[in-house]
Amino acid sequence: MNILSTKLLLSSERQEWKWVQVEAQEKNLISLADNLKQQLQVSANKVAFSASLLDQGSGTTGPALTETTLAFKHVVTNIGDAYNPQTGVFTAPLRGAYHSEWYIGINKDGSAITSLVKNDQQVFTARNNLDPKYNPEVGFGSASNGASLLLEAGDVVFVRLWSGHVVHDDENHICTFSGHLLFPM
Repeated sequence: MNILSTKLLLSSERQEWKWVQVEAQEKNLISLADNLKQQLQVSANKVAFSASLLDQGSGTTGPALTETTLAFKHVVTNIGDAYNPQTGVFTAPLRGAYHSEWYIGINKDGSAITSLVKNDQQVFTARNNLDPKYNPEVGFGSASNGASLLLEAGDVVFVRLWSGHVVHDDENHICTFSGHLLFPM
C-alpha cells in the first residue's frame, strides 16, 4: 500500500470516528431533551394551594354593600403559584380536574354566606347564622363546603362573600381556602 492510500484510509477512519462521536452526542442531546420535557410536564402537573383569610391576628371581614371576593392572605402552600393572595383568585394553569374547599368562621351576632365561584358562575354555598334570636347561646359558628371541578387553562376560582354578611378569622387561621389539581386532562 502506498503512502497516499494509507493517508486516505486513515482520513476515512478519522471521519468515520467523528461521525460515531457526533451520533453519540446527538443521542445524548435527544435523551437530555426528553428528560427535560418530562420534568417540565411533571412540574406543570403539580398545583396546590392553601391559605387563611388573615395574615395575622383576628378580625371580621364585612359586611360589605356588594358581593366581595375574599383575599386569603396567609399563604401556607402555593405550589405552582396559581393562587394570588392579593386578589384571592386561583387561576388554573392547565386543563384538569381540581378540588377546592373553603371553611368560614363567624362570631356571635353574625350571619355568613359565602360561595365558591368558577369564572362568574356560583358553584356551591356555605352559610351559617348566629343571630341571637335564632341561636341565643351560641358564640361561634362555622360552615364549609367543597367541589371538584373541571377547569380549562385560565379558568378562575374564588370565594365570594355575599353582601350584608361577615366572616371571622383569628390567629388559629379558621377561615381558609384550599385547592389542588387532582389530575390533568
